[in-house]
Amino acid sequence: MTVQPRDPNFETRVRDSFARQRFMATLGASLELVAPGEITIVFAHRAELTQQHGFLHAGVMTSVVDSACGYAALSLMEPGVGVLSVEFKVNMLAPAVGERFVATGRVVRSGRTLTVCSGEVTTERDGATVAVLLMQATMMAVRGREGVAD
Repeated sequence: MTVQPRDPNFETRVRDSFARQRFMATLGASLELVAPGEITIVFAHRAELTQQHGFLHAGVMTSVVDSACGYAALSLMEPGVGVLSVEFKVNMLAPAVGERFVATGRVVRSGRTLTVCSGEVTTERDGATVAVLLMQATMMAVRGREGVAD
């Protein structure tokens, strides 16, 4: 899907907002790709982010892919408009075993008020990319809150 951003400075806006998001810094997450309607955030497995079986916690993955979806939606908003998550559904597909995880958010449909996104978290195992988590998310436009994403 080819989309046109409504803000020619969308990349700077997304990167500036992400830099202010302390929770992503706490998780060790960083932006890898910023494109119109598509965001990739990477993060590493760390022992303090695991659940009782040693897998990366679902809450960590959900938080990061939610941000990827939110920033994908923000990348298509006009200046002066932010986004907030209003709904999402997550399916965990495989145990979160790996060293490096990639969360990608993509806009499926961008409307004036609601934007629907799909998100995915993957990792590399034995030379293959493994899908660990899928998300379907709805983002709401928030007027007058330019820096808001999530």
